[in-house]
Amino acid sequence: MTEEIFDIVDEKGQPTGETVTRSQAHAEGIRHRTAHIWVTRENGDKTEVLLQKRALNKDSFPGRYDTSSAGHIQAGDEPLESAVRELSEELGIHVDEDDLHFAGTFPIQYEKEFHGKMFKDNEIAFVYVYDDEADIDNLTIQKEELDSVEWFDLEEVYQACQPPRNEKFCAPMGGLEIVRKYVNEQENVSNSMVRGMSVGMSTGMFIGAAIGIATDRIGTFMCMGMIWGMIFGSILGKRKNNNKNDF
Repeated sequence: MTEEIFDIVDEKGQPTGETVTRSQAHAEGIRHRTAHIWVTRENGDKTEVLLQKRALNKDSFPGRYDTSSAGHIQAGDEPLESAVRELSEELGIHVDEDDLHFAGTFPIQYEKEFHGKMFKDNEIAFVYVYDDEADIDNLTIQKEELDSVEWFDLEEVYQACQPPRNEKFCAPMGGLEIVRKYVNEQENVSNSMVRGMSVGMSTGMFIGAAIGIATDRIGTFMCMGMIWGMIFGSILGKRKNNNKNDF
């Protein structure tokens, strides 16, 4: 089997024009890129993340719970196309590129012994979030890569990965922090839209009532004002929140 080839990248994850084999990258700690996909869902007032339990034959952190899906970015490939492919290969979740939301990047660097052999990791991880419906009972998991998947409360996993880390998990803190930020920003978008709709509806009803009184068609214009107020209010609320975010 042909060995995987990675792009060597700089501190920002940009290819330098040089490549390295997988074995050399992890033997010498040469920086390369990976794609990390976090599958999330809302469960009541909590956000849950789908974690995979790594197969026991993995060359790092065997048997521990990790990011929903992750993999190396092959030389010449782009992070987004790699994320789409990894999600399909590891979990059987088939998505379009527009279904994944880019949330940021973070570095991973460590040296640790696994299976009696030193493993050096030095990577820039590109993080994507998939928050559409995912039925884990119907997933087709890649047994060579993982044993199983399970939903966990995002905040509980985040706390469990704080020092001293619960050894049940190997999910990277950098990825968890990015996902938490993404989830919080999405909640802010939703709240801004609701506030905008409320203000817009009230304003629209007031203006509609004024026009309705003047034209003796108060019911019609109040309804029209309420509808248009809700629409414009939600748009303005979303735009206001987007100006605060930079993903």
